[in-house]
Amino acid sequence: MLAVHTRTETVLALRHSEQLLLTLVIPLALLVGLTLLQGLVELPEPRVNAALGTVLALAMMSTGFTSQAIALGFDRRYGLMRRLAATAIPRWLVVTGRLGGMAAVVVLQVVVLGGVGLALGWRPDGASLGWALLLIVLGAAAFGACGLLLGGSVRADLVLVIANVVWFVLLFVGGIVVPADQLPGPLGAVVELLPSGALAEGLRSVLLGGGPGVGHLVVLLVWAVVAGAVAVRTLKWD
Repeated sequence: MLAVHTRTETVLALRHSEQLLLTLVIPLALLVGLTLLQGLVELPEPRVNAALGTVLALAMMSTGFTSQAIALGFDRRYGLMRRLAATAIPRWLVVTGRLGGMAAVVVLQVVVLGGVGLALGWRPDGASLGWALLLIVLGAAAFGACGLLLGGSVRADLVLVIANVVWFVLLFVGGIVVPADQLPGPLGAVVELLPSGALAEGLRSVLLGGGPGVGHLVVLLVWAVVAGAVAVRTLKWD
C-alpha cells in the first residue's frame, strides 16, 4: 500500500505544471541569476557554491512545504481525502506516502540543480557533498512535515493563500536569498531557528568548505519530528 501510494504521489507531482514551475524552473532561474549577476545579492566566493546552497534550500521549501500543503489542501477540498478515509489506508500511511513522493521529486531537483551548478563552475569535494546531502534530507523532512501540517489541518480554501505568503516571506526574510548575518537586528538570530534559515545557512557553509553547525542540524531535526507528529494527529479528511 505504501509503495503504491508513494508512486501515485510522485506521478501526480511530476505531471503538475504549476508545481514544476515552483520546484524546478524558479530555482534554476535563481541559481543562474545569483551566480552570474554579481550585484543581485552579496554572496561570498566562490559565488556559485553559495548560490547553489541558497537554491537547494529554496527547492526543499518549495517542494516540501508549499507544494505539499497546496496539494493536500486541494485534495481535501475536492473530496479525495474522504475517499481515502473510506479505504483501509491509515493516517500515518497517507502522511508517509506523500513524504515518499516528495522525496522522489527532491532527488530529481538535486540531480538537475547539481548538474547546472557543475556547468556553472561548482566543484564539490567528498566531505562537503556528504554534509550537504544530510542537510537536504533533514531539510526536506522538516519542510515536508510542515507542509503536511498546514495542508492537513487548516481550512482547505485558506491553504493556498497561507502557503504562498509564507513562501514569499521566508524567501526574502527567512535566510534563503538574504543570509541571516545581513538581516537587521535580532532578526538574523531568529531566522536561524526556522527551517529555512537553518537549511540555507548550513548548505552555504558546507558548500563553501566549512561544516554545518550542530545547531542547524538540531533545528531541522526538531522541526521534522515535532511537525510530523502533529501532522499525523491533526490530519483532516475534509
